[in-house]
Amino acid sequence: MSIFKRLRDLTLSNVYALIEKAEDPVKMTDQYLRDMQDDLEDAEKAVAAQIALEKRFKQLFEEQSALVQKREEQAHTAARAQNVDLARRALEEKKSAEQKASEYKASYDQNKASADLLRAKLDDMRKQFTELKNRRETLVARANAAKAQAEINKAMSGFGSDTALSGLKRMEDKVMQMEAHAEATEELNSAKGKSLDEEIAALGKDQAVEDELAALLKKYEG
Repeated sequence: MSIFKRLRDLTLSNVYALIEKAEDPVKMTDQYLRDMQDDLEDAEKAVAAQIALEKRFKQLFEEQSALVQKREEQAHTAARAQNVDLARRALEEKKSAEQKASEYKASYDQNKASADLLRAKLDDMRKQFTELKNRRETLVARANAAKAQAEINKAMSGFGSDTALSGLKRMEDKVMQMEAHAEATEELNSAKGKSLDEEIAALGKDQAVEDELAALLKKYEG
């Protein structure tokens, strides 16, 4: 039956294979769950209709079987009363009922076999639906964990050790340049700030050193 086309064509193994190749496995799984839910509803209606046929033919068979028994008893009653025509009519209707009962029995057996097969397939569909539904929870958890890990890896990719060290070295060089600039500025400011008296006094200090040096050298000339 077309109702069970998905059950024939898309077993769970095939479904899982398609899900693994999907760009978004969670969305793919949800779509299959929706499809299987629709198929289950259609299958349940089909099984219910088949069961109704099974029960109807069973009822017809039982009615004809009961009629066969009834006409059998009536034929015996008419024969005991020596009513040949009535006995004959009872036997004729008995034969007709037997034929109908045989036909209904065959139809009942056929429809019961079909109903049993559909019941088994429906049970299998329900089991697969439940399995896929349970697997979906695990799949969602794995997908979320993978996304979180990818985000962490992406965030950490810009913080490599080489990048950090080179950045720190640049900052140190920058600070050294700033310090050197500050020292040079201070020295210039100090030179500009000396008074005339300070400069002359500095010259005097330098001359005293020269005089002491000359005397020391003269002492050791001989």
